[in-house]
Parts: sequence; C-alpha cells; structure tokens
Amino acid sequence: MRVGTFVLAAQFPGQGQGEALHRAVRSAEVAEEAGLDSVWLAEHHFVPYGTCPSAITLAALLLGRTRRLRVGTAVSVLPTAHPVALGEQAALLHLTSGGRFSLGVGRGGPWVDLEVFGSGLSAYEKGFPESLDLLVRWLREPSVAADGERYRFREVPVVPRPSEALAEEPGSGPEVVVACTSPASVRLAAERGLPMLLGMHVGDEEKAEMVGLWRQHARAAGRPRDEILGAGHVSAGVCQIADKRTDAVEALVKAMPGWLRQGLEAHVTVDGRHRSMRDPLAYTELLCGLHPVGTPRLCADRLAATSERTGISRFALLVEGSGDLAATEENVRRLGAEVLPHLG
Repeated sequence: MRVGTFVLAAQFPGQGQGEALHRAVRSAEVAEEAGLDSVWLAEHHFVPYGTCPSAITLAALLLGRTRRLRVGTAVSVLPTAHPVALGEQAALLHLTSGGRFSLGVGRGGPWVDLEVFGSGLSAYEKGFPESLDLLVRWLREPSVAADGERYRFREVPVVPRPSEALAEEPGSGPEVVVACTSPASVRLAAERGLPMLLGMHVGDEEKAEMVGLWRQHARAAGRPRDEILGAGHVSAGVCQIADKRTDAVEALVKAMPGWLRQGLEAHVTVDGRHRSMRDPLAYTELLCGLHPVGTPRLCADRLAATSERTGISRFALLVEGSGDLAATEENVRRLGAEVLPHLG
C-alpha cells in the first residue's frame, strides 16, 4: 500500500495566502521525513479554497527539496493549459527528478478561469479528450503533429524526450493519472489505459463501482490484461489522527467548515449558470465518516478496508484539515510513525 498526502494549500479564515502556501510546502517536506510515499498537489485559480495556481510549478519546487518522495499534480487543469506546454514541463520534471513525477490531469469546472485564460467554455464542455490525447502523445512519441478541432500544428520534435535518459522502454514517460467524477471520464481514462484519481467526496462503494467500470471499458478497448490488473488508481481522502476519534473529528469540524464556506462561495461560473454549494458542516461530517479520521489503529483499519473493497492501493490524504501548521506537521508525522506500520 502506498500512502501519500493531498495538498490543497487551503487558506483558512484569518490566514494569509503565503501562510497557506508555507504550510503546503512544509507538509510535503515532513511527508518525506515521515516515510510517506507521495504528495499530490491541487491547483485552483482566484479562490481561497486552494491558493496554488500551478500545481506543476509547486511540484518542481518540492522535487528540488526532496530526494525520495514522488510528487504529483492533482490535478493540472487541461482546459486552461496548452497540452504541449504542460507536456514539456512534465517531461522536464520527469527527467530531472529521476522519474519521481506523476502528472495528474482533470477537466476542472465551468469557472471564470476559462474566460481569463481565453480557452472558452467549449474547452471544458467538449475539448478535454482532444487535449488529453495530444498530451499523452507528447509524452510517449518522438515527434508530434496535430490536426484537431482546437489544436493544429506541423510535426515537431519532442524535446526533451521523457524516456531518453532513464533507461526506460521506448514510448514510456511520466505517469499520467486522470481525475474521474463521471462514467464518461471513467471510460475516457480506461480506453487509454490511464489510472484514475477518485475524489474524497465519494465513499468505498462508489469508488469500487468506478474501478469495476474502468476495468470493463479497458477490456472492451483491448487494453492488456497486466495493464488492467496493475492500474495504479489513486483514492483521495481526509486523514486526521488523534488519541481519541472524537478529538480528531472535533479538530476538523472546528476548522474545515469555515474554510469550505469561504472557499466554495468564491467560485464564479463563466456563463452565470446556477450552482449549488454543499453545506460545509454536513460535508465535513461526511468526510469524517468516509475516511481515516480517529486513532492510528482506526485510520489503518479504514485504509485497509478501503483498499480491500475497492482494489485501490494508493492514497492521497488531505492532512491540513486543522488549518494549523504545527498540527498539520504532527498529523503527517503520526501518519508515518503510527499508521503506516499497521499497513505492512
């Protein structure tokens, strides 16, 4: 089982943006010290829900500050990025880190970001498959041309080539993971043999159904059996450790609703469409019920149970739910020292 952290760089009420980013960097540094497998970095624009606007840029910083930790994006939002530019950055990090970088990508939302970056609503509503395919080709082939609806250009060489310096198989490169929230995105990832990142808002039953659907579509697409069975899907969740479960729950219930309220309310749709917001307290309580929140033994049992029910053995756990730097660092250290040993 491979356990890592999920870092949002969340700005809690009363905090500055620099404070949120400093906590994000420190939590990743402590994750390596604590023996965790990875850190996954979120990306958001114009909202305090997450203050990191470029997950791949923060990944570069953390790859430079660590020596063993795998660093991934969760996710880089494709509709607001050029897939070739993102592919070049991913190849650069893959090569210079010795293969420690994972590129997680997603469709994002119908936010004002699409207006600011000039990509338009169509990039969100129908452009994701074209962008994903171009990105994957860039990371797997020696040269690439494009003749699609959104991207058209003559054939150009891929520089740097991701597989050139790491003694990898031809066509290999950095891992690509796709954030999936619907049957359509599950099918998209499965047909390309790309593992999924599944969100913290859904529980084991729904994640198991999505893994089963992914395997069904992957088999139908003719993906190799070993690839299907070995797909490294990632389950996002929340983790808060305390000597008593009630204390762990209390720490999150005190801090997370305020962050969720101001963060989610700040999202603005590009076309003025109505959107409903989750009740912050109810959502926090839901997360406490779904994920490893409680004693070290309970947290280990919850992770093991999720893995058994879903077939997923990789985890990205939000550890900054208290909003406090010292408490976050302690949470990460306890995850490494008191939970991981129970998982074998």
